[in-house]
Amino acid sequence: MLDQGAPPQNPSQTAAPASLGVGARLMRRKPVEHLVAEGGQGEGGSLRRSLGMWQLTMISIGATLGTGIFVVLGDAVPEAGPAVTLAFVIAGLTALFSALSYAELAGSIPVAGSSYSYAYATMGELVAWVCGWCLVLEYGVSVAAVAVGWGEYLNELLDGTIGVTIPSVLSSAPGEGGIIDLPALIVVLLAMIFLLGGVRESARANTIMVAVKIAALVLFCAVGFMGFKSGNYEDFMPLGMAGVSAAGATLFFSYIGFDAASTAGEEAKDPKRDLPRAIMLSLIIVTALYVLVAGVAVGAWNWTKFEGSEASLAAIMNDVSGQTFWGTLLALGAVISIASVVLTVLYGQTRILFAMSRDGLVPKALGKVHKKTGAPRLNTIIVSLFCGALAALIPLGKLVDATSIGTLFAFALVNIAVIILRYRRPELERTFRVPFGPVLPVLGFLFCAYNMFSLDTVTWVVFGFWMAAGLVFYFVYGYRRSRLATPEVK
Repeated sequence: MLDQGAPPQNPSQTAAPASLGVGARLMRRKPVEHLVAEGGQGEGGSLRRSLGMWQLTMISIGATLGTGIFVVLGDAVPEAGPAVTLAFVIAGLTALFSALSYAELAGSIPVAGSSYSYAYATMGELVAWVCGWCLVLEYGVSVAAVAVGWGEYLNELLDGTIGVTIPSVLSSAPGEGGIIDLPALIVVLLAMIFLLGGVRESARANTIMVAVKIAALVLFCAVGFMGFKSGNYEDFMPLGMAGVSAAGATLFFSYIGFDAASTAGEEAKDPKRDLPRAIMLSLIIVTALYVLVAGVAVGAWNWTKFEGSEASLAAIMNDVSGQTFWGTLLALGAVISIASVVLTVLYGQTRILFAMSRDGLVPKALGKVHKKTGAPRLNTIIVSLFCGALAALIPLGKLVDATSIGTLFAFALVNIAVIILRYRRPELERTFRVPFGPVLPVLGFLFCAYNMFSLDTVTWVVFGFWMAAGLVFYFVYGYRRSRLATPEVK
């Protein structure tokens, strides 16, 4: 019987003996060599390796830096008060520990599936499926949540330039006084058009948008600092550590996306070298900007004023400067920068489903690559329409917490995977190693668990239903169609 964790003699084949029991089939692992050998291969074509380290870093920053600071800050400050800066640090530490594990695994297993593929190589098919299903929640629902935030700043921009806003009936989800959130739907469809043109063109557009978003945040700090009042920090933790923990769990949404570079493993020119560097560099840049912007924001505005403010940064700039020009300029930067989050996170979602399709766990059509553009076209269209529908019909708050819990669960599995892979495959080439052995991955797991349990009961109930639906899909479809369930990978 083939040891599913041992290097295979032929990377094009893998055995799954019929005599395996149900438990053994659920635990079947896909060897690292198989994952790497299949890199880029899809139905009818292959992905193209065209991304360097700078572009990979921009993809991670593009996927991370956006709604979390432009919109979700207004939800987190009322929970933590001025201590929101501490909440950002807590969320950042959680992301950092997981980022270290991601960096090691991305350098060892440079494939499109991200943590789904890492779990497949270390913990078996069922755990991989659960992880992949969480990533669908993380990336797919995150796109929708970010798109909703984009609409808020679009209205701010329209109001400041032409004095007109989109009526709430067409810019709010049902349940929030509207019929459809049309701006959210539009930005998802625009991102879809870019992605259909190919990864190189999408990466170029994203790099420009990332430069704009960083410039917008630096501008905010420059203007906001003029209104800085130290007295706003006197009651630093008005709601106690419980409030900081709750805000930290909410703000973890702000760090979702740093792992987006790992989904580009099959389109990177030198993935083993560049992926770990891109992941770590992007997280350092994003964390520094978050803490700086949050510190200036709370110093310029009393924390009680943030309640119900979706476009708080623009409002602060208007308040401090006494004119609408600066707030309008920031709104323009936010519209461009949040659009880049939609673009890059949507990209990550399509590549994860691409990898799952290649393994047979979701329909093969999601792995079909267009020969001219090198993009999985049908995959991109289906995912975009699904995310667009969510964005148009579901309120932002519900989406943020659902995204956070799915991400935290996937990150927790990555921290376990890096320990398992070191134990089972110590000889495997690693271009980056998490320092201090298993200590930091264990801390990463514990931080993820802590933040998960800081989320409310309703979020856990939604997560439970999501996972139940995923398990039903797996046992009805993926369990028998898995390529590891057949004697030969064709």
